[in-house]
Amino acid sequence: MIILGIGSDLIDIRRIEKTIERYGDKFLDRIFTETERRRCDRRTNRTASYARRFAAKEAAAKALGTGFRRGVFWRDLGVVNLPGGQPTMLLTGGALQRLEAMTPAGMAARLSVTITDEPPLAQAVVIITAEPAPDTAGG
Repeated sequence: MIILGIGSDLIDIRRIEKTIERYGDKFLDRIFTETERRRCDRRTNRTASYARRFAAKEAAAKALGTGFRRGVFWRDLGVVNLPGGQPTMLLTGGALQRLEAMTPAGMAARLSVTITDEPPLAQAVVIITAEPAPDTAGG
């Protein structure tokens, strides 16, 4: 296994709260996927949930080495949960293209994500690793 990228982000939850109050759905629609919105809106403390996901997107963009440039957009980075609840990222569009470009031939990329909060702060760390791809030749 090799590490392809590491990113971290720390954000003040109150900043996200003020932005949601000011811009509402315009902000939420620009930054978050429908899946993320449904999950956050079900939470008792929806603002902290949005802040954790915002931090994860920032951390993932840093791990990709692009930030939000070179065709990588906010909604290209979606925080999803595995069946056991563990967070991970679903990349689409420019983010997926960047991930594919940085993954060495014959390797498969994996994103490890951790998100947490301790109000007023939310934090995320994303590590992108690559391991040998499963043999698809059937041999």
